[in-house]
Amino acid sequence: MAKSKTAFVCNECGADFGKWQGQCSECGTWNSVVEMKLGPAPKGGARGAEFSGYAGSTQAQVQTLAEISLEDLPRLSSGTGEFDRVLGGGLVPGSVVLIGGHPGAGKSTLLLQTLCKLAESTPALYVTGEESLQQVAMRAKRLGLPTDKLQMLSETSVELICMSAEKVRPKVLVVDSIQVVHLSDIQSAPGSVSQVREAAAFLTRFAKQTGTVVILVGHVTKDGSLAGPKVLEHMIDCSILLEGSHDSRFRTLRGSKNRFGAVNELGVFAMTEQGMKEVSNPSAIFLQRGEDVSSGSVVMVMWEGTRPLLVEIQALVDDSHLGNPRRVAVGLDQNRLSMLLAVLHRHGGIMVGDQDVFVNVVGGVRVAETSADLALLLAIVSSFRDRPLPRDLMVFGEVGLAGEIRPVPSGQERLREASKHGFKRAIVPAGNAPQKTIPGFEVVGVSNLTEALEAID
Repeated sequence: MAKSKTAFVCNECGADFGKWQGQCSECGTWNSVVEMKLGPAPKGGARGAEFSGYAGSTQAQVQTLAEISLEDLPRLSSGTGEFDRVLGGGLVPGSVVLIGGHPGAGKSTLLLQTLCKLAESTPALYVTGEESLQQVAMRAKRLGLPTDKLQMLSETSVELICMSAEKVRPKVLVVDSIQVVHLSDIQSAPGSVSQVREAAAFLTRFAKQTGTVVILVGHVTKDGSLAGPKVLEHMIDCSILLEGSHDSRFRTLRGSKNRFGAVNELGVFAMTEQGMKEVSNPSAIFLQRGEDVSSGSVVMVMWEGTRPLLVEIQALVDDSHLGNPRRVAVGLDQNRLSMLLAVLHRHGGIMVGDQDVFVNVVGGVRVAETSADLALLLAIVSSFRDRPLPRDLMVFGEVGLAGEIRPVPSGQERLREASKHGFKRAIVPAGNAPQKTIPGFEVVGVSNLTEALEAID
């Protein structure tokens, strides 16, 4: 029997080392180097096999850049507008898509719905390694999905999965999930660093050589990042994360990497008894406010991918009974909250150092851009003074450390979106003020924090 070899691989960047060490010298991460066992090299086995290329692929040839055809590849529509938006317009043949999310977020439900619709017109294969075929069939029956066209397979061996796909020749292949499949010549347990990396590489080569769309389902760690080696995200073409808490019926599908479309695109779904339903107008969902607007509430326009999205930001400022007042941010960056409170004290003359400050983005949306700075500060001032802001007011803008209000991208599109939803007044950076007036919409351009505070007095 051939002796197996041992290698040490960084779980974050995928760097290889000859022996174990506490810190990865490539990426600087501590305690990320793990041991993995490599089996003997196969002699023309499955790892060295070439696929038939049933999508028309041929042997690679050297070409000049001018000889490469610029014709767009025909995309496959998933049948769901929000899913297609995050993908950049649809599924690209030969691409590899990784969908991650917490348990119960709805990854398998969304993919099962998508493939049942696709199978009506396109050959599709759903491979399940975590559930039995009966469990998947029960879910499809409960959701009322068409089941006569979709082909199913329960298997965890990557070699057998690709052999079955060679016979069936699907246009779309779903593997649920990448953490449970394994290669026979890797002497480690499924879900380990070596198995995840090599299985993903094997499936990626299969997708490129046959033109099949391969969708991988991935688990996430307790901090919300995708489980497995970091090199896994470099292999794939598109990385998507399905987010949503168990107490909320809404799910957000956010793209973090996409070689065929815009990054950080956002799709919104609602979890119902009939499965995942797309929300075509998410602004109307997140703006379900009561008749009486209390203090500390303001609406801002965030830009997600290729469209504006209106969300409500709430703030609560209360007397603190602790020596160190609390700063809690849900849906926003907590470090940026502390910085903005210092700017408010220095350039706005409002000191909340002895107050507990709680901020929240309604609907479970996560705001990562800086256009929420001005809206966040005005919501805090409104709660601190206990003075509600007008219901038809919309605010956006970036706040600098010197108290200046900086313009943000796509300002005109944000204003048009707010006007479309019935808002009558907006406080925006002076650089985003429109040159032509919008009928029935008052725009107040401010250049510093003092002017912004005067605009709400």
